[in-house]
Amino acid sequence: MSHATDSRALDGAALRPVPSASGPPLGFGLGLRPVHYLEILEGPLRDSPGAVDWFEVITENYLVGGGRPLHFLDAIRDRYPVVMHGVSLSVGSTAPLDFDYLARVRELARRCEPAWISDHLCWTGTDGRNLHDLLPLPYTEEALAHVVPRVERVQEFLGRPLVVENVSSYVSYVSSECSEWEFLAALVERTGCRLLLDVNNVYVSSRNHDFDPRAFLDGVPRAAVQQFHLAGHQDHGSYVIDTHDAPVRDEVWELYAHALRRFGPVSTLLERDDRIPPLMELVAELGRARDIARGTLAQAA
Repeated sequence: MSHATDSRALDGAALRPVPSASGPPLGFGLGLRPVHYLEILEGPLRDSPGAVDWFEVITENYLVGGGRPLHFLDAIRDRYPVVMHGVSLSVGSTAPLDFDYLARVRELARRCEPAWISDHLCWTGTDGRNLHDLLPLPYTEEALAHVVPRVERVQEFLGRPLVVENVSSYVSYVSSECSEWEFLAALVERTGCRLLLDVNNVYVSSRNHDFDPRAFLDGVPRAAVQQFHLAGHQDHGSYVIDTHDAPVRDEVWELYAHALRRFGPVSTLLERDDRIPPLMELVAELGRARDIARGTLAQAA
């Protein structure tokens, strides 16, 4: 990987301390999806205080000048905390950072005042083409030296730490020199970024690449984890696909309990992006996450 584009020398750079989470955990949230706008504002959720503590919005859905998306975002933001979760930063790409895109992200953040902003540790295209996928990096010192200054520049531009998510992956690089969790730990140490730990992605990748998912969780710095993601996947036996189209599976719930024992109470988000059920079905599934957290943390205490 060439990192001649948008890079800065790391020699002699001071290491930043691992950050603490900013403020208390938000609790248990759902991904905000347009099909649920009216249910959130006018449906039974209004009569169920505490059933959903916060919502995560897909950043790119609201980078518009007005209209229905922003109207509903404003109305929901009046009632609930939100966080912004992007899919287009492509911080691992060798293309220059897109500061026009980042300016729109910053403007949206000024409007909805999210608790934090997250995106993925990945690249999303090449030669000006967006492949609309979250593609993994080789875990090498060269790749780290490329990504570190890009994360730093994003944080400087946004004026806040970036929360970085681990992706699910289906290929690996023969050039990798360390594990994904070691790469993430080094990124946190060098940039002061925080982590969105997607528990389902950890499980999916562990099956596809034959590693112990608990080793991944145990290798991530405790203080760096800002948020958890939970989602469903498709298990095809010899490989697993992160699909977000089904309820969370038992093996991921078990891994979530392990994450709670290691990291303590962390803001937890349930994702669903396809075959989306009625809102209250997701609220019920979110209740399972709440129950597991309550029981697991009580035992740990």
